[in-house]
Amino acid sequence: MPAIRIGIIGVGNCASSLLQGLHYYGAHAPHRVNGTGAGLLHRRIGPYAPGDIRVVAAFDVDARKVGRSLEQACTAKPNCTTQFDRLPRSGVTVQMGPVLDGVAKHMHDYPPERRFVVARARPVNLTSALRKSGAEVVLCYLPVGSPRATEAYAEACLAAGASLINCMPVFIASDPRWAARFTRKGIPVVGDDVKGQVGATILHRAIATLFAERGAVVDRTYQLNIGGNTDFLNMLARERLATKKISKTEAVQTVLGKPLRDGNIHIGPSDYVPWQRDRKVCFLRIEGRGFGDCPIELEARLSVEDSPNSAGVTIDAIRCVRLARDRRLAGPILSVSAWTMKHPPKPMTDEQARHLIEAFIRGASNR
Repeated sequence: MPAIRIGIIGVGNCASSLLQGLHYYGAHAPHRVNGTGAGLLHRRIGPYAPGDIRVVAAFDVDARKVGRSLEQACTAKPNCTTQFDRLPRSGVTVQMGPVLDGVAKHMHDYPPERRFVVARARPVNLTSALRKSGAEVVLCYLPVGSPRATEAYAEACLAAGASLINCMPVFIASDPRWAARFTRKGIPVVGDDVKGQVGATILHRAIATLFAERGAVVDRTYQLNIGGNTDFLNMLARERLATKKISKTEAVQTVLGKPLRDGNIHIGPSDYVPWQRDRKVCFLRIEGRGFGDCPIELEARLSVEDSPNSAGVTIDAIRCVRLARDRRLAGPILSVSAWTMKHPPKPMTDEQARHLIEAFIRGASNR
């Protein structure tokens, strides 16, 4: 099969994990794809395996990444994720994107090894760059709190005819206005805000669903996340967190039998601890009632390597979007968005989303 040509917006830890994964599960390691190797949600989606994905364009704003090869940029500071496999040669040079609101002001208060160092280069014409590369699917890995930058790339995707997989919490696929524009252009789109494979949000949803299915009531809950990567450093600016908190909170509220009042639910990033690097730790607590209104209290701690935790989900999303393009679908792909994203256009339970995405992959359902 022809390669799935993708572009990457933001060459951070997530891009590094994805690029390593394309090699780790690629043609050189068929036992990982076809055998019992852990990590992949789907070994094949339609005719496509992970090794069919090829990066053809990449954009960033950091001086240590712009102008360098993609594989070199993936290991440049402030990236700090685990290196679980070698980075293959990509033949791609990282291009300068627009800064706009993509870099928080407080980042300048930290040493360069922890923050972005903005390159002194002129941004490329995004539409021309995407067209020239032939990218058909574009991943958005911009920092939280970058609506203007995200929308600039969404505009470029529309102009270039490329599908967008929006992995961050600026609402594109779940915004009816943007969704309508992708539909009119005949372009599939998936979003918003990617879920981890076994992450804090999916764990929280699973436990909340367990309460509801077993007849218990959730009265109060919180989810506190801490980490040491640039994403957590960026999120110290609380004004950048509005859509992130909405995305993560609604992801849990939608599986509760009755949504909680704002004062009884708190979900969001809590703090930045540099020595944790790309390790994310979640502290979760649920207080509820069971039979006879007797109290139930549950606490959990989850620790994951943050960026690899989303890469397997993203590899599925890429291949599903290629299927959607093969089938000439347009607009938000509801089943794929619900399974892979925290804030999809149509929220549903994880069980519903799983059934629908499997039907989509089989070709039994196109939405």
